[in-house]
Amino acid sequence: MDAAIRKRQTASSIQTSSRIPSRNGSREEDLLLKKPKFHLDLWFCFTLQNWVLDFGRPIVMISLPLSWFPLNKPSAGDYFHMAYNVLTPFLLLKLVERSSRALPRSAVYLCIITLVMGASIHLVGDSINHRLILSGYQLHLSVRENPIIKNLQPASLIDSFELLYYYDEHLGHTMWYVPFFLIFFLYFSGCFTQNREESRMPLSAWLLLGPSAAYYWYLVTEGQIFILFIFTFFAMAATVMHQKRKGFFADSNGLFLLYSFSVALAMVAVWVGWLWNDPVLREKYPGVIYIPEPWSFYTLHLRAQH
Repeated sequence: MDAAIRKRQTASSIQTSSRIPSRNGSREEDLLLKKPKFHLDLWFCFTLQNWVLDFGRPIVMISLPLSWFPLNKPSAGDYFHMAYNVLTPFLLLKLVERSSRALPRSAVYLCIITLVMGASIHLVGDSINHRLILSGYQLHLSVRENPIIKNLQPASLIDSFELLYYYDEHLGHTMWYVPFFLIFFLYFSGCFTQNREESRMPLSAWLLLGPSAAYYWYLVTEGQIFILFIFTFFAMAATVMHQKRKGFFADSNGLFLLYSFSVALAMVAVWVGWLWNDPVLREKYPGVIYIPEPWSFYTLHLRAQH
């Protein structure tokens, strides 16, 4: 009888211990096994503010009458840009908080600080740049080739405008977009699950896919960041293959990012193919990588019609 009781107690203790998770298990794998959910609220806010506050700001600035926002005062587009510089870091931090893996805090904070600084530098340069468009500046020409610039006196003023263009198009974009895409990649690295059923996008994600991809197309073409974009895309694809070997699949949030980048890449290819034989834009954007800017296309082909 005593032997039977001891045997039952031993079996019960084994069953109980099997229910207790091992303390030596990998914390990262435990987090990856959590049921992921599509962050509709964040992705919708991202898409909306990207289109309204970033893509929409130059349109608002050019469309509204000058009597409302004189050239020596901040324009509606400038206020849009200021709002973007506040909301984008906030949304990125909220996205990082929902990551299924613990991301390095120091790297995230440094990225956010650099992004805000780069976007603020771009705010000043871009604001003056679009005021020059209203004065006849032609974006499809270089600074020294523009009719309203090349006759400035003293000639050293042209150097100042070239410095402004450098801050706007090069330094500002680099400090803005490098941390922007780095945070997305860090977040993407945690968007994996072992549950095959969770590796599907809901209808809401498919509806947001088009606007999201179109915005990334705008970033790549207008920001001239194709190399950064394609490196991030390849890093995402390599991460997917690496996680697949370990038995993990991209969840709905990871698929949304990956598909958005894929569609944006296809749109860039169509855009380049359409303008491949444009001689003026070819001269403006020489070199191996030819990605014409939409606003250069506007000042070259569309502004006269409007």
